[in-house]
Amino acid sequence: MTVALTQNLALLPDWLKPENILDGLGPYVLLGLCLIIFAECGLLLGFFLPGDSLLFTAGLFASTGAIDTPVWLVAVTLTVCAFLGNVVGYWIGYKVGPKMFSKPDSKLFKREYVDKTHEFFEKYGARAIILARFVPIVRTFITAVAGVGQMDRRKYFTYSAIGGVAWVVGLVVLGALLGNIEWVRTNIETVIIIIVLVSIIPIVIEYVKARRERKSAQQQQDPA
Repeated sequence: MTVALTQNLALLPDWLKPENILDGLGPYVLLGLCLIIFAECGLLLGFFLPGDSLLFTAGLFASTGAIDTPVWLVAVTLTVCAFLGNVVGYWIGYKVGPKMFSKPDSKLFKREYVDKTHEFFEKYGARAIILARFVPIVRTFITAVAGVGQMDRRKYFTYSAIGGVAWVVGLVVLGALLGNIEWVRTNIETVIIIIVLVSIIPIVIEYVKARRERKSAQQQQDPA
């Protein structure tokens, strides 16, 4: 690949930095991207993969020709993989989730991840499927938690599709549009942090709204 990012994502080990992953995949870059996005969205062991930064960087690479695939095709292909990952994740939770989640913590699987994701899901309901796309770790485990909870399949698949389009297309296109800006190319880490912060704004709004509603309900029950 001809594109070199002058500043790496310092928060990640070298082998997980998106530009290194894309360079290492060589001519199989699109296939590799499909497998990575599928794993992060559906396989529980994929929680550590850098989905957000990888999508953004993929859009950047595609826009400059470093990936020999049109931006639109990259976005469409990865959206399908993200959705299929959610489908598989749901069935993992539905079929084997109860047995898997009853086991003690291991080196790769921590009950804490599931507990936090379950709390997130309970708080935001169906909207959590969309919001979780933009939250690392949560987006991996929430699919299985939805399966364990036997969430309505039609509703789950609908929200999964909406979330997949918003997440994949949004980040790939953003990378393609902003990637040609010199400051963006040299400050990828900062850009990704900004994206993550912006993506959790709806969650913060919902949290504040929920707190106000609970407070209002308590005041009505106990005016004194």
